[in-house]
Amino acid sequence: MIFVVDSGSTKTDWIALDDKGVVLFSTQTLGLNPQVLSSAILTERIINNYDLYQNRDKVTHIYFYGAGCGVATPIKRIEKVFSEIFVKSEFSICEDTYAAVYATTTPKQAAIVCILGTGSNCTYFDGVAIEQRINSLGYVLMDEASGNFFGKQLIRAYYFNEMPKDLAKELEKQFDLSADTIKEHVYRKENPNTYLAKFAQFVIEHKQVPEMKSIIENGLQRFISHQILQFEDAKSIPVHFVGSIAFYLKDEVEEALKKNGLTIGNVVKRPIDGLVAHHKALLDTSYI
Repeated sequence: MIFVVDSGSTKTDWIALDDKGVVLFSTQTLGLNPQVLSSAILTERIINNYDLYQNRDKVTHIYFYGAGCGVATPIKRIEKVFSEIFVKSEFSICEDTYAAVYATTTPKQAAIVCILGTGSNCTYFDGVAIEQRINSLGYVLMDEASGNFFGKQLIRAYYFNEMPKDLAKELEKQFDLSADTIKEHVYRKENPNTYLAKFAQFVIEHKQVPEMKSIIENGLQRFISHQILQFEDAKSIPVHFVGSIAFYLKDEVEEALKKNGLTIGNVVKRPIDGLVAHHKALLDTSYI
């Protein structure tokens, strides 16, 4: 049995395949981002899942594509957690951009592939290999146009009185906006990026309000300028997206790309289906 795993900061999709590529079962845990979670929390989220715990001794290989796995230290952290649970398994741990590429691209066709979910990222696919020019520094320093980015901008707009009063009152009905609560979640509790991303739904639901529209447009332009346009041939190849933010803001994403001379490609909410198809193909050709 192998596991194909797509992990964001909010949730993680697990698909179990047999050696012929037949899906045995699928399950879901909370996000397993090793940059923002301790080893103890990572372990707890895995072993508390009945399907994973019951099959921990049957797994021979885990193909894990995860947010926060772009640098060595988080990779080592999650590999150590896996090795203590799935004791008979080998592990292949890659950044989540690889999952995005496998879920959206066509072999031998160049493309730029972006993630706009709880966090954000961007990579170049030349048709064979992946080129990552900028290492993600996470939700504090980067993650433009992501869920947590829009959440931060919404909270700032509320506290700086930069939104209509009726909209502010609507926001107050949906969230506890006390300074103590916000600071506790952002500075002391686990998954601050996921907490901030919860506010993004409000931005999307009110995207026709000028202040919310401005937050979205500014975030998308920053992402395009800093991430997509770093690649010299960006205007001559399609730009694909995965993630819930890209999915629910597809029209806004497409409009922002057009303003920059870019062409939208595929937009996929969840990359796990494409990942499973990729690994089934590898099993069929005996690469795994």
